[in-house]
Amino acid sequence: MQYYSSGRLSQHLLWLASLAGVVGLLASRALVALSPVVGVLAALANPQVRHLWPRYFRNGAAMRAAGMIVLLLLSGFYTSEWPVWRHEVFRSLTWLAVPLAFTLAVPLTGRQRWAVGVLFVAGTAAVGLATVGKYLLDPRAANEAIHIGHNVQAITRVFHIYFGVMLALAFFWGLLLRRSPWAERVAQRGLLVAALVAAGALHVLAYRTGLLVFYAALLAYVGHSLVRRNFVLSLGLLVLLALGPWLAYNTLDSVRERTRATIYDVQQFQEGRDLNNFSLSRRLTAIEAATLVIRQHWLLGVGQADTHAALMAQYRQNDFGLRPANRVDVHNQYLETLLGGGLVGLALWLAVLFWPFTQAWARRDPYLCFFVLVQATLMLGADILSLQTGLNLFVFGYGFLVVAGEARQQAAATLTTNSTRPGA
Repeated sequence: MQYYSSGRLSQHLLWLASLAGVVGLLASRALVALSPVVGVLAALANPQVRHLWPRYFRNGAAMRAAGMIVLLLLSGFYTSEWPVWRHEVFRSLTWLAVPLAFTLAVPLTGRQRWAVGVLFVAGTAAVGLATVGKYLLDPRAANEAIHIGHNVQAITRVFHIYFGVMLALAFFWGLLLRRSPWAERVAQRGLLVAALVAAGALHVLAYRTGLLVFYAALLAYVGHSLVRRNFVLSLGLLVLLALGPWLAYNTLDSVRERTRATIYDVQQFQEGRDLNNFSLSRRLTAIEAATLVIRQHWLLGVGQADTHAALMAQYRQNDFGLRPANRVDVHNQYLETLLGGGLVGLALWLAVLFWPFTQAWARRDPYLCFFVLVQATLMLGADILSLQTGLNLFVFGYGFLVVAGEARQQAAATLTTNSTRPGA
């Protein structure tokens, strides 16, 4: 009973949900699905939960997340794809469950949050290293697959786009975590090794989207260092930005094949050739098709459940030379949101993504900054919310960093206010 009344049960359940979420992202869909459920149980296990409900509604990050599912529910009034809509509503409940857990459960301690981060970095690096081992078993076959636009799949079968992003995040977060007060010398060395392994694996496996977000984040950090007048660090990062891609291209066959395949792919699109066997060209074609639909439904969109059907209907009017099996959805979250929710949906999505930067505490949190920057860059080349892995990766990170961060700030502000009252 004391375990419950002290709040430790709630806190440990939230910790378990966070750890399970990390493991699930790397290896198990079942754990990813169960993680939000355990998080809700953690909230309900808080002995003060009845008095804390207002916290959820005062948390702006949680309310913006709830707005995503509210917009989906409202689209039910004009959707024509009811089975898809019902499925979208069910899987989007994570927008409610995860923020609810991080606002109402007993918060994690700093050491517990650090442990979750270490598990993410170490686990991602381990899967990356094992996947590099898989690549090295038959590098010729792997490079031939890369040459035609395919990817080396992670040994745990994580989709390559999201795994590349996780490798990039593991690099930056690993370097940050080793500066934590809880990182002893062995942990510091281990985190440095894990960060370097993650970056190395990303280059060897030549995940195009992962490399894009990796170097975009490095470039942003250069700008941050320049603003803070740390010119030595900025110069070092600029050298890394210049030499990194050059060294990778000249030393790694996989990077050379990926670069050549990408250039050739884009040339096919520019020259109007047969695009059926080219991944990037088909994505560029999908952008053209989506733009035509958006012009007709610019305010509220076609409905989030109807985007695929609307694009396929547009392809039937102008197939761009693509066979039905090769007609793809738009791989851009901003355009996907505009297509499904119009300007209203896009405004809400941009608020979810960038509103934290209006808060001083969020701008001071490097973990949060790297997360938002990497995700924002990823969305230029992927519709991350369309697949459950991408949705879970974003919502878990959003809850862990943004929602929980705002909750801690509000709790600290309330404590400060109470302590300064007369008679306190």
